Amino acid sequence: MPDTSQFRSTHFSLKDRFTSFVSEKFFGSLTYTVRHGIIKGMKRKGGLGFLPGFLARSPENDPELTFLRNLDLEGKVVYDIGAFQGVMTLYFARHAKAVISYEPLLANYRRVVENVELNGLRHVVVLNRAVGNQKGTLRLAIDPRMPGAATGEPGTSAQIAASVPDAATAEVPMALLDEDIAQNALPLPDFIKMDIEGMELPALEGMSRTLVARHPLLYLEMHGPTEEEKEQRAAEVIQFLLAIGYHNILHIESGTQINAANAPVARSGHIFCKP
Repeated sequence: MPDTSQFRSTHFSLKDRFTSFVSEKFFGSLTYTVRHGIIKGMKRKGGLGFLPGFLARSPENDPELTFLRNLDLEGKVVYDIGAFQGVMTLYFARHAKAVISYEPLLANYRRVVENVELNGLRHVVVLNRAVGNQKGTLRLAIDPRMPGAATGEPGTSAQIAASVPDAATAEVPMALLDEDIAQNALPLPDFIKMDIEGMELPALEGMSRTLVARHPLLYLEMHGPTEEEKEQRAAEVIQFLLAIGYHNILHIESGTQINAANAPVARSGHIFCKP
């Protein structure tokens, strides 16, 4: 029987870790035209998008894919916070007026830049930093077989350190989005996607002025190290959003409208938030 100990983790599934490992280990330097999914026809380096569609991890009727395909981004400025290797950045760039992409890990950041350049995209800005509620640095915990899920959230960081023998850490720069927009004359967002492994609330706090003044659409992926902490974090995020005027919050996977009373429904998956 093959040794799967290197893929064990309490935070990520065996399938997720194995797929990520194979993708990075054997195909990380392969450049190709994507054959399926939301960036079909675009060029990409890394990942498994060169495989035929029937081997894709997500079916074509996946609720997230359906939601993304139905987004109207024409003329909009999109912020992709937590870009990993840039798949969502590429998708947004295909439809939006401008994309501002944030990725804190240097290797991932370089891959986003590569993928943007492969497609000749001139309306995308890629920034090498994390987004939070204070300016400075953030220590990320990294599972080497899941480089897209590095996290600065204390509970998940501790879980990775305890369950992954070769876990690594990295100090990365961190900024408040409100300050970044003002200091770098970035265009104001119409739509913000965020996938930052449990750091959702600090990031939202650091962009609160922008959210209150502009109410961009929000698309957030929810995370947490345990079910209890996921529920607590979901409640905190929903409470914050309701308090600043986001009263239309949809849980994508279940189609449930979220409010303060049923916030635990949002503990995993994605939420789409409108004022």
